[in-house]
Amino acid sequence: MIEGHAIYLRPLTVSDAHDSLRLQKDNRGFFEQFSMIREHSFYTLESQVEKIQRHEENRKNDEEYYFGLFQKENNKLIGTISLFQVLRGSLQSAFIGYFLDQHHNGKGYATEAVKVLVGYAFEELHLHRIEAGVMPRNLPSQRVLEKAGFHREGIARKNVNINGIWEDHQVLAILNPNDEIEEINEFLKF
Repeated sequence: MIEGHAIYLRPLTVSDAHDSLRLQKDNRGFFEQFSMIREHSFYTLESQVEKIQRHEENRKNDEEYYFGLFQKENNKLIGTISLFQVLRGSLQSAFIGYFLDQHHNGKGYATEAVKVLVGYAFEELHLHRIEAGVMPRNLPSQRVLEKAGFHREGIARKNVNINGIWEDHQVLAILNPNDEIEEINEFLKF
C-alpha cells in the first residue's frame, strides 16, 4: 500500500472485482471519452476478475504497476492509477495513466495519487522517467500532471485511438531528481 494524505493506493485483488465493476459501470460514459472503445464483455464481473489477475501477473513481471485509488475516510474505491509499459535497461521509464470517478473530480485526489505514485516509481522502482499523454482538450488532466511536477514536451500527433478516432496527445514527463544528483556527484569525482 502507498499512502497519501486523503487517499491510498493498493493493488486490486480479486475480492475488489465487484467494486471495480461498479466504478467502471458508474463512469462508463465519462471514462470512454478518454479511453479506447470497450467491448460489452468488459462490463462483467468475469472480465474484471481477469483484468485484476492480468495486472497481478504484469506486476510480477515488472511490466505494469496497477493500483486502486481509495479514499482513506471510507476505504471506497474511487479510481485507478497505473504505471504501464515499464521499460528497463538504458531507459528505466514508464507511462502513467489514471481514471477517477467523475463525482470526485476537482477534490485533489488525482493530483495526490499521481504524486505518491511518482514517488514510489522513483524511490522504490528506481525509474528515471515517467511520461503521460493527454488529449489537448482534457485540460483538467493536464493540470493534475503539472501540479505533480510534470512538464510539457510537445504534441504527439494522431497518437492514441480513442473511441475509434486517432487523437493527438499532449506529452508531459517528469524525471527522477535523484538521477540528476547522482550525475552531478559523478561529474565532481573527476
